[in-house]
Amino acid sequence: MAAAIDPALHTAGLAAAEAAINRALDLAPASAAALASLQDKVFALHCTAPQVDVYLQPTDGHIRLMGRYDGPVTTSIRGQASDFAQLATTNDPAAALINGELALHGDSAPLIELQGILAHLDVDWEAPLVDALGDVAGHQLAQVLRGVFNWGRQASTGLARQVEEFIHEEARLCPPKLELEDFYRDVQELQMQVDRLASRAQRLRKRLRERAART
Repeated sequence: MAAAIDPALHTAGLAAAEAAINRALDLAPASAAALASLQDKVFALHCTAPQVDVYLQPTDGHIRLMGRYDGPVTTSIRGQASDFAQLATTNDPAAALINGELALHGDSAPLIELQGILAHLDVDWEAPLVDALGDVAGHQLAQVLRGVFNWGRQASTGLARQVEEFIHEEARLCPPKLELEDFYRDVQELQMQVDRLASRAQRLRKRLRERAART
């Protein structure tokens, strides 16, 4: 099992990284305002080598970084620092998430939205983490944070599309949009046929009652 980062250093490193990202948000009010849609959602980054957990929570236009969190998590990603580094440098982040060693759990849409907001920020993850944790652990944790947030907006848009295609076409966890539309049309047509049959049956019953009354 990979050694865990010393808890005191872990806390100091997260405090330094939190200060760095919030300084960048203060210089980008549009990005800070966009975080409102993710208010109080919680994202978990579980790095297994080095062993470290980071919980990220957008709150009031800023970001909280926590080493522990006991409540429900919106989205979590688990893997080694090298896996996160591969995600940061790949030309196909969707393939890295789907086919790579990283494990993604929960709702991916808020994570993609968060990544799109933070990708434009000029955040120096490395310097504050290296100061707090040392060269090796600081560099590895910086790889984790860069891996999650430094693809760029275009890549995050492509990721959303590719993940959706994977879910629909490859995983077959839900039918494609065109199949759903065809199904809805079939249901509507069936409903119309049922309504017409019900109307004909009602007219037939009325005629039978009238004939019975005459005889």
